[in-house]
Amino acid sequence: MSEKPPIPAEAKSTGPPAMPPNRPRKAPELPAFERRNWLIHLHYIRREYDRCKILIKEQLAESSDMCEYAYYVQALIKRQEGSIQEALELFQTCALLNSGNANNLKQVARCLFLLARHKAAIDVYHEAAKLNDSDWEILHNIGVCHMYMQNFTKAKESLEQALTIRKNDLSYIMLAKIYLMEKNVDKALDVLNDALKISPENIEILTTLGLLYLRVGDYHKSFEHLGNSMTFDSSNVKAILASGSMMQQHQDFDVALSKYRIASDKHPESPALWNNIGMCFFGKKKFVAAISCLKRASYFAPFEWKILHNLGLVHLTMEQYASAFHFLSAAINFKPKYGPLFSLLAVALSNLNDNDNAIEAYKQAIKYDSNNLFTQLNYAIFLYKIDDKRGAANAFKAAEALRDSMDASKISRDVLDTFKTFGAILQTGQSYKKSEPPVQNQEPARPQHPIRQTIQSPAPDLPTPPSHPVGEQPPSYDMVMKQSVLDSRKDVMEKRGRQGALPPI
Repeated sequence: MSEKPPIPAEAKSTGPPAMPPNRPRKAPELPAFERRNWLIHLHYIRREYDRCKILIKEQLAESSDMCEYAYYVQALIKRQEGSIQEALELFQTCALLNSGNANNLKQVARCLFLLARHKAAIDVYHEAAKLNDSDWEILHNIGVCHMYMQNFTKAKESLEQALTIRKNDLSYIMLAKIYLMEKNVDKALDVLNDALKISPENIEILTTLGLLYLRVGDYHKSFEHLGNSMTFDSSNVKAILASGSMMQQHQDFDVALSKYRIASDKHPESPALWNNIGMCFFGKKKFVAAISCLKRASYFAPFEWKILHNLGLVHLTMEQYASAFHFLSAAINFKPKYGPLFSLLAVALSNLNDNDNAIEAYKQAIKYDSNNLFTQLNYAIFLYKIDDKRGAANAFKAAEALRDSMDASKISRDVLDTFKTFGAILQTGQSYKKSEPPVQNQEPARPQHPIRQTIQSPAPDLPTPPSHPVGEQPPSYDMVMKQSVLDSRKDVMEKRGRQGALPPI
């Protein structure tokens, strides 16, 4: 019998192969309350909330309601759906499960802030700061809460502390907003210029700076910053409206309309946009188109008194005094202590031959705006026309005293000629004959949001006023209202107005 060939040494089996050192035989088991966190996170960032809720429910059931991350994501979903109170309770559960996590307390404070419980939110933020004293967001949010509580000093201190930890755009913008609420425009400009150094391409900062420079009358810097803003975002509606209003202010209505056309593609339902378009048509003598645009603006913002004011102004131009009375009365209901509205109402009433109510309207206009030269002069002329010579003389003396206290360079030659002519008529007792319809130059009071604008309005007996307004009102935050001078011969009137807005933060 032949012998079997020997087996090579390297092929001999010596048992199972040796395992590498420290290598586990299988993957470690994740804790039951953590093993689906990755899947919950994946569906959440995909905005697949229905599937995310199912997984959260299963995870909580498996972990006996001990999964912190499941509660956290569920609270985020509830808050996005608008259930703030439910989200608050879920975040509080997260804080109980992990009391050492500052993020849980931050989210609890955020829910309290959204519920307008600012004092409670500040207390929770302070607790979170004890766990993480280097988090700039906590200090920033404390400053925001103090701002809504009107504690501007504490708000500025918190925001400045946040900026010392980390330079960020949000804190700079909020700090500038507080300075604007304190009417300290120069300090707000300094803060935003500092913010621009660390974030030169921030569209919001560039736009806000442009609007503020427009507010203080520095048109060169305003146009520069607004242009840079539109360079980075050509569809920035706020910058487009502001630059268009500057063109409109300089009577370049066609260029302004071309800019507004771009903005209308992005925000076709903007009441400020349609108001400005309407006043551009008003400056181009297209009164029917102006009324159409202003009616559309009033449809989008029925409680905006400046739009109603402009509608009254255009109807006065077209000698539709009953319609003008309707819109001006509506505007007065929303702005009951604004003198120029009463002055325009007096014009409409005088043309409707309601002299008694016209006198009352003039008295209200003088009561709320005693430094308006045109109202004083028009009132004197109106009283003379209704044969109240003594009242006309007293009103004319008040107008002369106001004229003498003003800078003569800001008063047009037509107004000075009117003073001279009417003064001679008062002395001789001649009949006053209106050679051409008068116009009144007035300004609106500052609205709630920062917008700059100038109204030029009609009056019954005063000749055409200067092309430059006597004074200018600082801009306000949400609406751009363009108003014009009225001439009853339907000549185009001088249009003055600028827009600016600080976006809410």
